[in-house]
Amino acid sequence: MSETILSMEHITKYIFDAYGKPIRGSDVKILEDIHFDVREAEVHILVGENGAGKSTLMKILGGIIPQEEGTIEIFGKQVNFANPRQSQEMGIGFVHQELNLCANLTVAQNLFLGREIGGKILTDKKEMARKSKEMLAKLGFSINPNTLVRDLSTAQQQIVEIVKAVSYDSRIIIMDEPTASLTQKEIDHLFDIIRTMQKQGISVIYISHRFEELKEIGDRLTVLRDGRYVGTIEMKDFEYNRVINMMVGRSLGEMYRCAHVPRDEVVLEIRNLKIDANTEPLSFTLHKGEVVGIGGLVGSGRTELAKSVFGVRRFFGGQILYKGENITRPNPAAMIRKGLVYLTEDRKVEGLVLKMDLVCNTTLASLRRLFPSTYINRRTEATAVQELIDSLGIACISKYQTANTLSGGNQQKVSLAKWLISKPDVLILDEPTRGIDVNAKSEIYRIIDDLASKGVAILMISSEMPELIGMSDRIYVMRRGTISTCITADADFTQEKILSYTV
Repeated sequence: MSETILSMEHITKYIFDAYGKPIRGSDVKILEDIHFDVREAEVHILVGENGAGKSTLMKILGGIIPQEEGTIEIFGKQVNFANPRQSQEMGIGFVHQELNLCANLTVAQNLFLGREIGGKILTDKKEMARKSKEMLAKLGFSINPNTLVRDLSTAQQQIVEIVKAVSYDSRIIIMDEPTASLTQKEIDHLFDIIRTMQKQGISVIYISHRFEELKEIGDRLTVLRDGRYVGTIEMKDFEYNRVINMMVGRSLGEMYRCAHVPRDEVVLEIRNLKIDANTEPLSFTLHKGEVVGIGGLVGSGRTELAKSVFGVRRFFGGQILYKGENITRPNPAAMIRKGLVYLTEDRKVEGLVLKMDLVCNTTLASLRRLFPSTYINRRTEATAVQELIDSLGIACISKYQTANTLSGGNQQKVSLAKWLISKPDVLILDEPTRGIDVNAKSEIYRIIDDLASKGVAILMISSEMPELIGMSDRIYVMRRGTISTCITADADFTQEKILSYTV
């Protein structure tokens, strides 16, 4: 058994009042009596629902927020970090889910930001580039250190973030949802990086909601729930249902609920649509009360298809037939009025206005339908939004709080509420459960099934195979901008069968 290099005991964190004083009381603790430890060269998985306290615990370890009670011991030395620099100096590196890079600077400038060679005014760019190349090569990469970060792919930017963390001689690297925006090939590459770091004696604290990754990369797993420590298990003892129960405190039963029954009426028909000039045409149908899954690898054209149907991007030939009407030039405003809406995969950039309250976010796209005249009845608006908050189970203090104060799962529900208030007949969902915890996923699945039972036709794009298989009546698989096959429920959905049509 490896040596324990990090031990966090009895960690407690209180909510602060408007004057910066901790509000002491058991009902307002963000964290209470948390235990967490890390061994040398291990990957320790940290899981829990959104709001369970994972990020808060890691921010304490990273020196971003102070601890109030408990002890932290690293390499046999008790510490209490006042800022992130002190944490870095003790060998803690933090790779955030939202990458902290300067897009207008080069890779080398980002790697040496704040510790420039030659000084901050007259920097030795050539030496910084040389050392950056060495640092990248150490983990097996050949990214040009003089490339601007904005010209890198998301995966390459993440690599730069990881190399930057390692370059501080970090012995423990915290990775928060590192695979959220990566393709399977990029995920495999990331896991190779992690294994390389383990061989170099570096430990990784890995936060993730994607259960299919955990057994592949993890050594141990710790579960937090409602700001409390639930338990730690060895990954050889990992059982899906056991971990779910530890996370939510109850059995979820069947994860996927499919009580809806598709109807014969065709609501949406796509005929020989070309999403790009050089792709093959594709065709499919969507029936009332049906959930149709769209599978395929990242880059296969799934999102481009959805945006073409919704009118966000142009298409290059073919027909879109909505309720029998040929839509020659779709645009979002017209499609929303007709009853076809699109839930984007990126809720923070395209789905919500984060600094607006829940009421405004929910009604923003449907004001003309809700209030045909120029007058907005605020009382009617607030009542309609509150009904959706209650029916969707959105956890919030007030309907007037801003969207950026909610957890990822609740933000996703607000994104969904924005379209449900428009009373759609067709709902296109692009990665509807990306970045949310397992309990929130189960609630989203219930909502999807309820909508389909009421006759709403749903087109669901997903990269999660269990989700596609569990919720879909039919699955269309995309490859290189077109549909490669249609798999029906009668044919027994399997991950292997779907994957065989993606490459």
